[in-house]
Amino acid sequence: MNELDVVGVRVEMPSNQPIVLLREVGGDRYLPIWIGPGEATAIAFAQQGMTPARPLTHDLFKDVLEAVGQQLTEVRITDLREGVFYAELVFASGVEVSARPSDAIALALRTGTPIFGSEGVLDDAGIAIPDEQEDEVEKFREFLDQISPEDFGTSNQ
Repeated sequence: MNELDVVGVRVEMPSNQPIVLLREVGGDRYLPIWIGPGEATAIAFAQQGMTPARPLTHDLFKDVLEAVGQQLTEVRITDLREGVFYAELVFASGVEVSARPSDAIALALRTGTPIFGSEGVLDDAGIAIPDEQEDEVEKFREFLDQISPEDFGTSNQ
């Protein structure tokens, strides 16, 4: 397993499909995962430190974990089958729970939990971006600094 950082979320054009981009820590691979608009908003909120007026599902899940004394120790993106990514939530108790990567990432950002990607997933879907292309990544980061969760067109009720 390789540790991953969340670079951010953006909307892919022309499909208008949100994507979360993860970066391999200590490596040169990036992992793009297409996600739903609700999860994109949840990830963007967490990255920007925004607290919605009413808790989103991921905020609720974090609060429930705290209330029952469970600690999320890591999130693993474990597999890619037929274009679908799979993830696991790993708890201090040793319990592992299957999850969608988008939900797992949103929860990890709220709890400060590290995210890992399997070597197989990174081999299959990772995109190596050499140093000379780092300018494109920097442009993506600048874009992320300018976008707000409202740009994803979802409501937070």
